Amino acid sequence: MQTQSRFPFILITALFFLWGFAHNLNPILIPHLKKACELTDLQSALIDAAFFIGYFVTALPAGAFMKRFGYKRGIITGLLVFAAGAYLFYPAAETRQYEQFLFALFVIASGLTFLETAANPYATMLGDPATATQRLNLAQSFNGLAATLAPLAGGLFILSGRTISEADKTRLSPDAFDQLLAAEAETVQVPYLIIGTVVLLVAGIVAFTQLPEIKEEATTATQPGKRSIWQERNLLLGVLTQFFYVGAQVCITSFFIRFVGQAADIDEKAGAYYLSVALLGFMLGRFVGTFLMRYIAPHRLLALYAVINVGLLVLAVFVGGIASVYALIGVGFFMSIMFPTIFALSIAGLGEQTKLGSSLLIMAIAGGALFPLIMGQVSDLTNIRLAYLIPAACFLVVLYFGLTTSAKHTVGAGESLQPVAH
Repeated sequence: MQTQSRFPFILITALFFLWGFAHNLNPILIPHLKKACELTDLQSALIDAAFFIGYFVTALPAGAFMKRFGYKRGIITGLLVFAAGAYLFYPAAETRQYEQFLFALFVIASGLTFLETAANPYATMLGDPATATQRLNLAQSFNGLAATLAPLAGGLFILSGRTISEADKTRLSPDAFDQLLAAEAETVQVPYLIIGTVVLLVAGIVAFTQLPEIKEEATTATQPGKRSIWQERNLLLGVLTQFFYVGAQVCITSFFIRFVGQAADIDEKAGAYYLSVALLGFMLGRFVGTFLMRYIAPHRLLALYAVINVGLLVLAVFVGGIASVYALIGVGFFMSIMFPTIFALSIAGLGEQTKLGSSLLIMAIAGGALFPLIMGQVSDLTNIRLAYLIPAACFLVVLYFGLTTSAKHTVGAGESLQPVAH
């Protein structure tokens, strides 16, 4: 990487950390607000729905904004919207209105859409195209670090560890019970105020930092009379795959604490610790995957990891006990490379269409809105363990993409990733 690209890459990597932290507080919010707002599994899954619908709604406007004004202004806009959403948690907790929490999450996700639409392609372009997938996986590794820290912080500062039962509701007066629920809801206020303030500080740093504006090269796909982006089969297949993958990832992490509670009788605070271990595995998997891509073509590693995850989820569903918890932790490691690898393979060779292609891939994050709702409904009708067959099915789509993508020899594949002899 050239010297002038080094600090911009570090700053972009910091953005990966910020949105990773915000994303991975959702699995803490789901059991927390389920308790504080007295929700069913399906209702609690609306946390993910509100969050990821924000991506779907904002992705194309974010791409259009950056096409006109550039990546830097897009990043600053995203950070400001992100901070506004974090601050909205304070009044939401004061009123304990679930709809206000959902709106705050929608605003946060809208800001993150700008960040991800800019940062993912930016990371691939700040250096040699042959190592774009490795570079994106490296940046995403710090997303994994945030994913590890968020459940620990959430478990420490948001979750009370108290189970509120029907007996409590009967034993306490209506006012006392309402005060108990209000106290639960208010634990989110200080953490989200801190998040909003940190994000504003980062926005200030970005505003006063000289960032190079990346100009994509024209390709035949964008010249008059040539193929439009809607004829790019590899991109469209990548968008579909990203939709299913994000759905799987969100399902696995969002219901993790509920799963370990049912499968191994682990309480919510201990469940948050196990989730942090799983997400630590997710982070380590990014580093290991980045290394392995020097020897194994990204599409092949993607397909292999998809097969392994299907097997681990089947074990988690049908074995039970602590073994099922370990199997679910293993899934985190093997899904670690999937988002950035699908992203990089999908936008390979798009040239001037890269921003639009990136917007479509970010829109695909809406899979995280749909599949948790399905999973919550299945859980309400059966149990949370059987509901984990849904992400297992999603990984079959990832397997298909890994086997059929046309970008096999375009992004860090084959000979371009072979180790150099010393």
